Amino acid sequence: MSISLATWNVDPEIFRIGDFAVRYYGVLFAVGMILSYQFMKQIFKREQIAIQYLDKLLIYIVVGTVVGARLGHCLFYDFAYYSQHPLEIILPIAKVDGSYHFVGFMGLASHGGAIGVLLSLALFCKRYKTNLLQLLDRLVIAIPITGAFIRFGNFMNSEIYGKPTDSIFGIIFQRDDLIPRHPTQLYEAFAYLAVTVILYVLYQKKYSGYKGLLFGLFLIFMFTARFILEYFKENQVAFENEMVLNMGQILSIPFMIVGLLLVIWSLKRPKVDTPLRIVDAKAVQNNEKDSIEEPKDAESSNESDKIND
Repeated sequence: MSISLATWNVDPEIFRIGDFAVRYYGVLFAVGMILSYQFMKQIFKREQIAIQYLDKLLIYIVVGTVVGARLGHCLFYDFAYYSQHPLEIILPIAKVDGSYHFVGFMGLASHGGAIGVLLSLALFCKRYKTNLLQLLDRLVIAIPITGAFIRFGNFMNSEIYGKPTDSIFGIIFQRDDLIPRHPTQLYEAFAYLAVTVILYVLYQKKYSGYKGLLFGLFLIFMFTARFILEYFKENQVAFENEMVLNMGQILSIPFMIVGLLLVIWSLKRPKVDTPLRIVDAKAVQNNEKDSIEEPKDAESSNESDKIND
């Protein structure tokens, strides 16, 4: 391993046991999730929401993120390959020299992850009788932290780097070539952390009272940053070389538009101070069922006593 201000040559594997490798990418992904969880934990405590719901919410988010990001990569960036190797979409293996080897999930797309999270959150809100926009206004404060650490993982992998540059920011990724390039993974990571800071300040100033505002700003900030930084990146797949906008930019536009519309919509509505509430719908149903059955039991017991008398 050799590291300098202008050179990057880090083995993406931390250690290996047989065919199983622990990589910086996976570890940093997990660290990002943990930090985002701790951040949300403070918000839940502040709003007096039981932490048990955050644990359940985390499961929904992790599943939605991983499934969505994986499917997004396979469908948007490498459909030709995965349509011929469908097993590799759902299993962390690859066929090499006629036999399968464990390689981890090589390819996740942030746009797919965003869609997956939204779908999983919709299911969570239906299950726990929660307002989706209110929940999103809190979650989007912490989510960019995970996004930043994913980009740090890309940096450790020497992947998704930028175009050649002679600026002072250029870094030589020795695992690929000896050309100084924009470290766009770091640009994006720090942009995401800046989004967290901005949204948290707005949350502290009670702007979460405008339902959907913070979520709308999140979509604008995150995907505008992504759209701009794509101009500094090398295309990830060959077919993008023939396109005016690459796939990352094309997929960012709908999110930016939705974010803008959401901001306009939320600012036109009156500010409300209704706190976020999470209720276990099944538990409430069971309690209601028990409360209905109890009087019946009491009534039948009274009738039995009368007969005995």
